Amino acid sequence: MGKRVFDLILCALFSMILSVVFILVCLAVKLTSKGPIFHLSKRVGKNNRIFLMPKFRTMKINTPQLATHLLDKPEEYLTPIGDFLRKSSLDELPQFFSVLMGDMSFVGPRPALYNQEDLIQLRTQRGVHQLVPGITGWAQVNGRDDIEIPDKVRYDEYYLHHQNFIFDLQIIFQTIFKVLKSEGVKH
Repeated sequence: MGKRVFDLILCALFSMILSVVFILVCLAVKLTSKGPIFHLSKRVGKNNRIFLMPKFRTMKINTPQLATHLLDKPEEYLTPIGDFLRKSSLDELPQFFSVLMGDMSFVGPRPALYNQEDLIQLRTQRGVHQLVPGITGWAQVNGRDDIEIPDKVRYDEYYLHHQNFIFDLQIIFQTIFKVLKSEGVKH
């Protein structure tokens, strides 16, 4: 219950601070490419329940629903501002709505795509599927796109067994610094 209250307070705070940025990104996405502003991605949530996670659209419409690293030449699918939005993590801002809905938390394992069967299976075997997924997490601040799936799951499992308020704050502060340096972003 405490984590949920913390998520709602952070969501309100960040929403006020970032509202102008949110509006500017909406306009930039709309003006630089055809299609909707948001992309709704099928993701795996707590107990492997599928939910729709919003992101600012960084890929052209009709891009296959695959993890970016599985696309052949992913840069060809990016919109004119897609690379910038991903490297700055601004594409993640709409996930505040998922936090408000209770599908996500600020801190937890990043939600897998519905078709990332290897990741889903490993997380289920290790009990990580019991966690509410997060906008950021222990695996995110320890490599993000630079780590392999088994290592990612080990970080997620560590978080499962060691989560607490102070650890969440540590992850949030580390995330801010990683985002400012665009560290660990490949696509």
